[in-house]
Parts: sequence; structure tokens; C-alpha cells
Amino acid sequence: MSLCATASREAAEPLAGTAATARTWLLVEQTGPWGAKALTTSHLDPALGRALEAAAKGTGVRVALIRRPGRHADRHDATRHRLFLAHTAPGRSWIRTTTVADPQTALGLDFAALGAGEHGDLWEPYTGEPLVLVCTNGKRDRCCALLGRPLAADLATAGTEVWEVTHIGGHRFAPTLFVLPYGYAYGRTSLSLAADAVATARNGRIALDHCRGRSTWDRPAQAADLAVRKLLGEDRADVLDVVRTDRLLPQPPPPQDPAPSPGSTPPQAPKPPHDTTSRDTAPHDTVVTGEEAPAWTVTVAHSDGRAWRVTVEQRTDGAPAPASCGAPLDPPARMAVTAVTAVTATADSPALSG
Repeated sequence: MSLCATASREAAEPLAGTAATARTWLLVEQTGPWGAKALTTSHLDPALGRALEAAAKGTGVRVALIRRPGRHADRHDATRHRLFLAHTAPGRSWIRTTTVADPQTALGLDFAALGAGEHGDLWEPYTGEPLVLVCTNGKRDRCCALLGRPLAADLATAGTEVWEVTHIGGHRFAPTLFVLPYGYAYGRTSLSLAADAVATARNGRIALDHCRGRSTWDRPAQAADLAVRKLLGEDRADVLDVVRTDRLLPQPPPPQDPAPSPGSTPPQAPKPPHDTTSRDTAPHDTVVTGEEAPAWTVTVAHSDGRAWRVTVEQRTDGAPAPASCGAPLDPPARMAVTAVTAVTATADSPALSG
């Protein structure tokens, strides 16, 4: 049986810049089995699932279902649902929680405010251990069940505050792990790596090994953040922030002028524009090949005043692999960091290029 996680691992597909993107997460406890699109194919009222998806659209909030690890009997009698809200922005991370009899109450949330990081003292502050989410939805991809459920069970046995989750992106990196409040995702996760990710989050730090990126940012920014962290050896969660992402515009080819007539003066070539960047608002999940392959410059700032400009390109030069089990073999889109340059005048600011 061919597994997408095996193919991705054998192809040595990079992990950086592959985390799901969301500034804020709404997690709704729902026991029992989940379908491929769990919000509308589980024991949660499908009308509620559709309404939550619609309410969250465009707000920066991502909705997912969670359940405790273990056997999942086909239960319809769950009377209480644990809800979590988690915001992941650097320096403003928080988790709020409540338990409700009817998850319909989630429709009364101000999704726009939550996406912007404003909880308005809603519910109770969560003050426990870091929340760990492991994707286990086998109906969406069998790698998540085959590899994720054993990891979730082992973490629960070890006393970790772990929940199974419907989808956090990247089936082919299973088992996938997500740690709140900071919102860093991990792929190809072993039990020891997961334990290290939890321990570092407990101390306000992150584990860099097998890290996919922080969900707060789009994928070029995730890759840029990790590149600067690895350059500096910086693992403190909230000392780096992405302050700007610019799409690099392709340079147009020079105009083809007709041959000058005898005795005429050849026209002057136009000067290139001074500003070759624009604010990037395009999604980064779509594979774009050839001359139109996108690139970005991402500015990453440190709390001590230093900053770096990181050049990131989307490339499709890796070995073909399926995006999920049963999908065709295609070159995966990856975020390649080609340069990291210090942009503040400090003598000891390191720089990397290549």
C-alpha cells in the first residue's frame, strides 16, 4: 500500500513553510467518527458546521473539531463540548476556553475581532500545559490515522494535554503536530520530538527540529521566520515577528523596437522601475511553474531592534510525490530561502546568501 507520508519522506521534501495558515483557531470538541469534511460529516450538526465555516471565512479564524485520544465509539449522546480559542501572533498569544451543552453558542462569536487577536475577556483564560493537537482524521487521509493516532495515544499516556484534531494541513508529513499557544506546526513527528516541542513551549520557546512554521503567517513568511531562527540559533517564541511580505514582480522583457531608418537616432531603452515589489495578497498553496513562479521578500524583525530581509522563492524542482494518499505524483511546491540579509547596522548581525 503506497502512503503519501512514505513518498514525501523518501523524496526528502522540505518541511519549512508548510504549516496551515490561521491567526486564530476555534477548536470544538466533537466525539465519535469524523468524515473527510468533518465540520459537515460528523455528529456535529452539519448546518452548524456550514455556518461556522461561513462565519470564519476571511477573518483569519480556522475552525476544527477535536476529541480525546482513544477508541471513538459511534456516540450521539455527548452532552458537553469543550471549546478553545487560541490566538498565535507573537507577543499576543492567548488561549481561552469554556464548556458548553450546545456548540451552537459558537455562532455568537465576533470572528473578525478574534481573528485580529481581540478576545474581549470571552470565556476563561486557559492556564494549563501547552495544547497539543495531532491530526488523526483517517477519512481525510489514511496516513493521519495510521501514524497520527498512535502518536496521540502515546502522548496521552505520557500525560501530555493532547487532543486529536480533524485537519491541520499536510497529510504527507504525518504524523503532524501542532502546539498552542504559539502555533508552530511539526511534521514527521516522533514521540521524543513531540515531547521536546511541548517542553520548549512550556518555557516560551520552540523546537526547531522538524518545524513546519508558525500558522500566524503565510507560507513564505513561515519559511523566512525559520530561516532567521536557524541562522541565529534563536528558539524564543516571541522575539521574532514578520513585519512585511512583498511579492517580487517579474521583470518584463525589453521592448522589441523596429529597426531605425537610415539617419535616425535609436530610441533610448527605458529605465527600470525603482520599486519592483508589491504587497502580496495571493495564496501560496497553488503550484506555479516556469517564468511565472512567484518569489517574495519577507522582513523579519527581532525584539532587540535587528531585522533581516529574506528572499523566498516557490519552487517545484523536487522529486514528484503525492500530496495525499491516492493523489497523482506531482512536483510539490516548496518554499526555498535563497538569501537572508541583515538590514540594520550592527557589526555582529550575521547574514546568509546563496
